[in-house]
Amino acid sequence: MPGKNIHVVPTDNGWAVEAEGGAEGEQVYTSQDEAIAAGTRRAKQEKVDLLVHSRDGHISMRNSFSKDARNIKK
Repeated sequence: MPGKNIHVVPTDNGWAVEAEGGAEGEQVYTSQDEAIAAGTRRAKQEKVDLLVHSRDGHISMRNSFSKDARNIKK
């Protein structure tokens, strides 16, 4: 079973990095950049996607680190 994707989401006091489906293991950072860096490390380690949300909740960035991600050349 694939792992749960990692999300960077806004909170009242910063930015949280959490696994998809809930706040278990949530880590809170003061800046979005710090949260993205931590989320990227975690997504790479767990071989899942990183989804970064903007303050309005929309996904503003998505990076795939899954083992199924392909490097397709044109």
